[in-house]
Amino acid sequence: MKYRAVIKKSGEWWIGRLIDLPGVNAQEKTKSELIESLRVGAEAMLDAEVPFEPGTEMTTVDIPDPAWTKPPIENLTIS
Repeated sequence: MKYRAVIKKSGEWWIGRLIDLPGVNAQEKTKSELIESLRVGAEAMLDAEVPFEPGTEMTTVDIPDPAWTKPPIENLTIS
């Protein structure tokens, strides 16, 4: 899966967060280290066991891919 990340260089540090997984944030000295830290943080969050109370259930919600994930239309001609 791919998750959207917002990253930037701030002084001597690279900082970033995953938009799609709130709480996954990182700060590293290099961009590649930042990306790796975000990946590790996402894996840890997604692997975490979630306790459930009696009577609750887990389900999934299917949401269509947003427009920004679709490839651009190339060679479109209007007649």
